[in-house]
Amino acid sequence: MTNKLPQEYTDTEVKLESSKTAQKRLLRGVLITLAGGACWGINGTFVKILLEVYNIPELWLACVRELFASVLFLATAYVVNRSSLTSILKNKKDLFNLAWISIVSILMSNVSYVMTISYTNSATATVLQALSVVLVLFYVCVHNRRQPRGRELIGIVLAIGGTYLLATGGNPSELNVPLLGLIWGGACALSAAALAILPNDLLNRWGSFVVNGYAMLFSGLVLALYVQPWNYIPSIDAAGWVLIVFSIVVGTYGAYALFLQGLHEVGSVRASMLSTSEPLVAMISSILLLGTSFSVTDLIAFAMIIVMVYLTA
Repeated sequence: MTNKLPQEYTDTEVKLESSKTAQKRLLRGVLITLAGGACWGINGTFVKILLEVYNIPELWLACVRELFASVLFLATAYVVNRSSLTSILKNKKDLFNLAWISIVSILMSNVSYVMTISYTNSATATVLQALSVVLVLFYVCVHNRRQPRGRELIGIVLAIGGTYLLATGGNPSELNVPLLGLIWGGACALSAAALAILPNDLLNRWGSFVVNGYAMLFSGLVLALYVQPWNYIPSIDAAGWVLIVFSIVVGTYGAYALFLQGLHEVGSVRASMLSTSEPLVAMISSILLLGTSFSVTDLIAFAMIIVMVYLTA
């Protein structure tokens, strides 16, 4: 004779198990996204060192990072998702979508980020990039045909106010940040928003390593046609090469892999929110490694933009 639990108890157990699984997935996604943001943050400071101390050309660095990181992504995909690595090449529609998305998001994100760091500093670059959350919010509202909520409107006001303070230092008659730094920072925010939105369907079908690998390869090859990185080998010491390797392995491969996997786990807006670990790490590492100083208005602007991200998530 067997004892059989009533159906309602069985259903409750299934729901509890499903809830626990969802919570574990959410926690995993949160930790992954935070780690990705932190990798980007410290990488931004190392990129600044490469640009200022070692005089590495901005586009050369962006190109080399993408090409070598693509090899790491594709090698990983070969190990963990070999079937998708070859199958996507037979899907002309997805391959075409991946190609143009790689230009709009990956290439522009890498180039604009490096250029913003070059004209400003890693902390300012990452804070300007965080404005992508407002763009993601705008997309979500249009896509879902809804009005911004109260806290989201407050977040938008904070974003505008924080950007104003960062750009002018509170004095509208002068720029606190170089104009080209602001322009590249705006491009950085736009491409970061595209990165948070556009690859979702492809990630669901093919996985983050396959999508990252081919996207980095496409964008790196396009950039290489212009940069021709093989014509320039930097004359730098061992420490400089260590920074370049770190920028490729951790700051590009690690950061993108973690962020896009986190995006897959927790969604666009929450992933953008959690990636604010990036400006915090960038600010701390800039102060410790480069002796970068920030004015009171800079810190207020940073705080306003970071609070904005949490309000709009």
